[in-house]
Amino acid sequence: MSTRRATISDVAREAGVSPSTASVVFSGKTPVSDATRARVLEAASALGYTGPDPRAASLRRGRSGIVGVVFEEHLGTAFLDPVKTQMMDGLADAMAPLGAGLLLLRDRESVGTGATLMTAPLDAAVLVGCSGLLRESLDAVKARGIPVVVVEGDAGVGIPRIGLDNREAQRQAARHLRAHGHTRVAVAALPVRAGWTRGWIPDDADVTIDVTRERLQGARDVYPDAAAYAAAGSFIDEGLAAGREIFADAANRPTAVIAQSDLLAAGVIRAAEEAGLRVPEDVSITGFDGIVVDGLAPYELTTLVQPAADKGRAAGLAVTAMLDGGEAASITFTCVFRKGNTTAEAPLALSVEPGANGTAARPR
Repeated sequence: MSTRRATISDVAREAGVSPSTASVVFSGKTPVSDATRARVLEAASALGYTGPDPRAASLRRGRSGIVGVVFEEHLGTAFLDPVKTQMMDGLADAMAPLGAGLLLLRDRESVGTGATLMTAPLDAAVLVGCSGLLRESLDAVKARGIPVVVVEGDAGVGIPRIGLDNREAQRQAARHLRAHGHTRVAVAALPVRAGWTRGWIPDDADVTIDVTRERLQGARDVYPDAAAYAAAGSFIDEGLAAGREIFADAANRPTAVIAQSDLLAAGVIRAAEEAGLRVPEDVSITGFDGIVVDGLAPYELTTLVQPAADKGRAAGLAVTAMLDGGEAASITFTCVFRKGNTTAEAPLALSVEPGANGTAARPR
């Protein structure tokens, strides 16, 4: 019994059309009549033909048809962050015309556990920033000589970077609080480096994650001495833990908290409620991202809305341009400030305390 795989020529012969007509039914590159399409698909079904062999197409193009997307954290954890899912939606949309698949990778894989940056058959790579290990990943990809795009990270010279105006955006939130009379302000920050667990950021800390550093700089452009507590990740539970520490000293509580993500801000709101504080009457809280946080009602965060899907789409277009032999420019997107109901005028009893120079309680 023959096990030969049916070919497009077999399908064309069965359907009574030319091989080129049968081929475009599967490629979709040229319109065909509904009747012809139905006849070709019926013939293909009868012969067990499921479409062109992707291995042959890859050999003809000299490409694998795979673009790697590199994250720092565990992939299941990464997709708990709505910002990353929106970014991936935009990336997938932009890559669709290229016909490439996306392979999700971590920047550190245990030996023998599967595909890595060095072993996966990649045509290009998109490195998602916010990782202290990004530089090592970048070096690995450059050594392979394949196109690479970085989303919010230190790309280095000659590498297209899709970024965000993190410092200026965070400065807007801080200015908003200053305009409302707040002088005692703390920051609930994202991790400062890879492997960060949780804790107050020392004055001499080496903040290696670009997004954390840039947003902290923006806050401290307005509140130079603001204490900052860095969470282990952008999660509501991490914001709750940060908020508990920030509000722990009742005598030195801040009247406002600048959270570096909306998920952290949601957790800080919970911590404020635990501490018996009203939002925004007793404490104002700002976020960053502009995402929908389930269960946050009746609160609507005062936040910075970032175009996460557009960032992903721009990364995809950059990859496509480079694979086509062109060049891709770095792009910096702008956030939009959105006033919600989580900020208000500073409580008078706390906003004018002697010596309140823009700081909240800082651990010794």
